[in-house]
Amino acid sequence: MDGNSSSRNSSLSGAFKFNEKRISASSASGALYHFGTSGISVAVATGLTHPLDVLKVRLQMQLVGQRGPLIGMGPLFVQVMKNEGPKSLYLGLTPALTRSLLYGGLRLGLYEPSKYACDWAFGSNNILFKIASGAFAGAISTALTNPVEFLKVRLQMNSDLRQRGPIAEMRRIVSKEGIGALWKGVGPASVRAAALTASQLATYDESKQILVNWTPLEEGFYLHLTSSTIAGLVSTLITAPIDMVKTRLMLQRESVVGSYKNGFHCAYQVLHTEGPRGLYKGGFAIFARLGPQTTITFILCEKLRKLAGLNAI
Repeated sequence: MDGNSSSRNSSLSGAFKFNEKRISASSASGALYHFGTSGISVAVATGLTHPLDVLKVRLQMQLVGQRGPLIGMGPLFVQVMKNEGPKSLYLGLTPALTRSLLYGGLRLGLYEPSKYACDWAFGSNNILFKIASGAFAGAISTALTNPVEFLKVRLQMNSDLRQRGPIAEMRRIVSKEGIGALWKGVGPASVRAAALTASQLATYDESKQILVNWTPLEEGFYLHLTSSTIAGLVSTLITAPIDMVKTRLMLQRESVVGSYKNGFHCAYQVLHTEGPRGLYKGGFAIFARLGPQTTITFILCEKLRKLAGLNAI
């Protein structure tokens, strides 16, 4: 065995020896802990921030194909409460929580195995490999769970669908638009998830290392809070335009606009008809939701992982 292989194996071995519980991740119970802690933490964060997600979708659908003054999140909140009532802020909650358990479990759960696979294959675990691991985990997770996200967005945009329920609405979509409609917007959704997971997890992971090395912070609540806040800000700046394109594609049948051919065409049309600012419609709502959601997710996930006997992220 050559020196590189020996070094690589010792690096991977070190990662596993750091906490012997990690070896059990290959077992059924270990996998359950690994993906379960991720899914539960994302679901809790999603439930707490869901009203902001509803407002974000409504903001992104303002003045479609037009330029003009945009209503802010505060006035929109008052308008929704007045016209549709408090329950409208929880439209699409059932598919949102279902997706969070599945998508969240996969997105966070696949990050570490991908990162250690890169460490084993290339003998390195730098920021670029962390970004690649996050992008892979996010894209795969979204491609598998896109129908639930699609259904959530449709329900959030139309309060009349509340009476019908998510199952009945899904049947209606399949009968009228075909089963392929459930994967509408999967391209930009996967790109967004890849960008979100790469920026969010890689920033969180790297921020923790930098803060531990250069500040008095140690593994614990304040380190997790600071790192997750930084991750929330970075991921919002990167993913807001992609999120807007994804929402437009998923709702184009519900909109007054004719149709978008694909994500690039949608982005071009928005830039052409609404200006660069159009790509950041709902941007503040995205941060108002994604910032707290990122913080809650990582703090809770770290706590659950500790209780389960797993290493910190």
